[in-house]
Amino acid sequence: MTIEKQSESALGFRLDPGSGVPTYLQLVQQVDQALRLGYLSHGDQLPTVKDVVETLAINPNTVLKAYRELEHRGLAVGRPGQGTFIEGTLRHVGIVEQNALRKALADWLHTADAAGLDVDGIEALFTSELRDFQENRDLGRRSTSGARTSGRRPKQSGAVA
Repeated sequence: MTIEKQSESALGFRLDPGSGVPTYLQLVQQVDQALRLGYLSHGDQLPTVKDVVETLAINPNTVLKAYRELEHRGLAVGRPGQGTFIEGTLRHVGIVEQNALRKALADWLHTADAAGLDVDGIEALFTSELRDFQENRDLGRRSTSGARTSGRRPKQSGAVA
């Protein structure tokens, strides 16, 4: 189940009650993702606490906790009487690169679907490959920086997520 409403802000929050992720963290993650994708940038205003509470029917303290976490991470700043604004930035790629990556990912998802994977199977395969990629990349960085890799070989695909 997804709950969504677009407010005056460039960001419309949505919740997935079945995700197991605490509500405030879902809000934090969505701001993080919007920054990484370039949907939000320095100076943009986040939805007001009142708007989020009305839209998602959640406790105002939950929204305040999310906004405090964003402030703690240096991503947002509260301005009394004005609202909460994006203060920091995160690395993101340009729109042209994003579109090419989205197309390649959509093609891969169609291939996975045609192969018979359901959403959970697709997520498991993607998560497993992403972890292998991160481990191999981290090992490569350590070995090129002169650090010892203690004889470990890069992990092969197929590790369980």
